[in-house]
Amino acid sequence: MEINKSAPAFARREMLIHAPVEVVWQVLTDIGNWPDWQPDITFAKLDGDLREGTTFHWKAQGLNITSRLHTVQPPLRIGWTGTATGMTAIHNWSIEARGNDTLVTTAESLSGWLTRLMLLFDKHFLEKSLEASLLRLKKQAESR
Repeated sequence: MEINKSAPAFARREMLIHAPVEVVWQVLTDIGNWPDWQPDITFAKLDGDLREGTTFHWKAQGLNITSRLHTVQPPLRIGWTGTATGMTAIHNWSIEARGNDTLVTTAESLSGWLTRLMLLFDKHFLEKSLEASLLRLKKQAESR
């Protein structure tokens, strides 16, 4: 599933991580442990196996979010859709080996009234959020 480029907010970022693909995949897909390395996330629980169609529930920046995995292709791609009050998201991750390193690309689109409100306060909030997530993933994967 592609992100919605006509949504009020969409962004794409990438970062080179100095860790093998398998390590990056393990960190990124261990949803229950997201709160351990992402301070904005206070709860995350996968409701079954890591496969397409599985839902997970999480709390990020005070928002209760219900997401559904739409893509799970180990260790190359994972993506989900999510809903929270006033917001709908499509979020995709791609992982590519670059020698002993890993190039990680993330893209997200957001729609809904809360998205429009957030854009009034900071039109670059989504870009900043993706960049911060990549930096945290980099730090966690490289420390293993």
